[in-house]
Amino acid sequence: MTFLQFAYRNVFRNFRNYAAFFMASFFSVFVFFIYSMLMFHPEIERGFLGEVSIAGMVFAEIVLVLFSWFFIFYSMRAFLEARSKEFAILLHLGMDRNQLGKLIIIETMTIGIFSCISGIVFGFAFSKFFFMIVREILNLNALPLYLSWEPFVLTLFVYLSAFVVISTLSTLFTPDIKIRNFIRGPKFVDAAVTYSKRNAILGIILILCGYGLALITTKSSIFSYTLLIPVFVTLGTYYFFTDTTLYIIDRLKGRKQFYWKKARMLAIAEQVQILRFNSRMFFIVTLVSTLAFLTVGVLSAMSSYTSQYDKINPIGLLYKGEMDNPYEIEHILSVIDELEFNGISYHMTRFTVMRQTSSYTSNPVEVFRETDINHLLFSYKYPLVNLKSGEAMFIPYSEDSIEKLEKTEVKTVLKENNVDLTINSVYPKMFFPTAIISSNSIIISDEDFEKLTNEFEMSPYVEPGYHLFTFDIPNWTETENIGIDIQQMVARDYLINKEYTLPFYFENAGLNYSYILATYSLLTLIGILVVAVFLLASGSFVYFKIYANLDREKKQFDMLVKVGLSGKELKRLITRNLMIQFFLPWGLAFVHSAFAFYVVQTVLNDVMNLSIVKEVVFSFTMFALIQIVYFFLIRWRYISHVRG
Repeated sequence: MTFLQFAYRNVFRNFRNYAAFFMASFFSVFVFFIYSMLMFHPEIERGFLGEVSIAGMVFAEIVLVLFSWFFIFYSMRAFLEARSKEFAILLHLGMDRNQLGKLIIIETMTIGIFSCISGIVFGFAFSKFFFMIVREILNLNALPLYLSWEPFVLTLFVYLSAFVVISTLSTLFTPDIKIRNFIRGPKFVDAAVTYSKRNAILGIILILCGYGLALITTKSSIFSYTLLIPVFVTLGTYYFFTDTTLYIIDRLKGRKQFYWKKARMLAIAEQVQILRFNSRMFFIVTLVSTLAFLTVGVLSAMSSYTSQYDKINPIGLLYKGEMDNPYEIEHILSVIDELEFNGISYHMTRFTVMRQTSSYTSNPVEVFRETDINHLLFSYKYPLVNLKSGEAMFIPYSEDSIEKLEKTEVKTVLKENNVDLTINSVYPKMFFPTAIISSNSIIISDEDFEKLTNEFEMSPYVEPGYHLFTFDIPNWTETENIGIDIQQMVARDYLINKEYTLPFYFENAGLNYSYILATYSLLTLIGILVVAVFLLASGSFVYFKIYANLDREKKQFDMLVKVGLSGKELKRLITRNLMIQFFLPWGLAFVHSAFAFYVVQTVLNDVMNLSIVKEVVFSFTMFALIQIVYFFLIRWRYISHVRG
């Protein structure tokens, strides 16, 4: 038997240890390849959605590459530690250190080549189905399967280079194997708990500081705390696993009534060793799982925004222009012609909005005429406004503002025209998009509106008013092709100029929704596959540690059974040990993610009055169920191996 044959057979003899590593590597290659197939597709559109898809693919590929390289390196270290006894036997039989390094490289490259070929083959087979999904998401005419060398070369280069570099580096970190240690048998394990009390307390303080900053974060302070919160939580998590957990267990051991009860001494002693030798693994699993939860949470936030888009944007088409806007007539007639040509029913309302100065705040206020507002409310089938001279009503700019303004009463004077007003009510429903009007907008009676003959005192530096055209369309998702030329003029001005220069603004809710929905659907597809890689890898980290020490732990459990431990107590002891390894890092990742989404919820609520609680709770519940199923599956296999 040649050296290559020996290495090849050695891989498949230890396939139990390599199985999780192979599956995670295979899935990473699979996802990377299908993303590459889409990124290099010759017929993908280069418009907005095409750019979004390519940007998403590139970002996902970078994340996968960085994470895959780290995962492969960590996995190699775990394999080397688990196979120390095997390496000692080979050295005892006459293999030198160089041959041992060569053996490690050959075995790693065997797994690497096999996972690359399998991932590419299955990825290419799945590409046609993937293209069909993307074609529907991006509304493309065709996205056929193609054959090109770029995706194959890129995938092979990225992953084979990873296996080559990491397997070579891993030989430098081969543990210092002492043959005499294996001849003497297993050495005594020091049961003393060593930790730093200062680091233990520091870990809790840092995590609590991160959580505290999350609780006080607002939309104005989010950029200040964005870097501080992850730094505090990351460092705190590291100290939590290396020192805080051992400190807590040491305190529990001091309570004799708790510690000496039944088999708790055995469970706690074993958990101390688990925490001592797996603290870095727990830290890594926590961070990886947190990234996975955050990714799904962000997708949930996008889902919530997509589902509530019609409430945030009740008007199908909206055109806002300055008083002397030269494009107004041409644009409005063009929009009307397109709506009628496409057979889309609509209800148009024209507003003349005046700016005046409030004596109560000395700030500008946007004034709407009662008749114009009622014309729009009639199309919504909302209650109409009925105001007397001298009365005014607030226009809500968000759902929260309704509750805030209904208890507010203001007596003010529109200074330019000396119009006395009492504002003591707010319209009970939103009927304008949040961004289209100011937060200081009111409705006054037609009689008072006619008195606004004098211009705004800050004119001409600030526009004295504007014209607003709203098109209430029952099914505004049909309008995505209406007013494209006007929309392109607006988008072009935003891209070219630092400040907006056009005398008008146009918004097509149907077109915006199609962009948002396509982007969300595409990012969801990307996110789900990336999260699957993250979760598979984080589960693999735990898998490696559990099965790396399986033979040693099997001997320990056999010894405990011989001294009188019952089968029921053995199952309970194994369950406690596995629960620590599974649910401690994932539980902490859940808590980290919950505070992160508290920040996201606060900001979204302030900016666009959006709630993501339901979506996030659903996502976290699904994750919890998956982890519980995965735990019982591993527990079942582990108990079978221990008893076998």
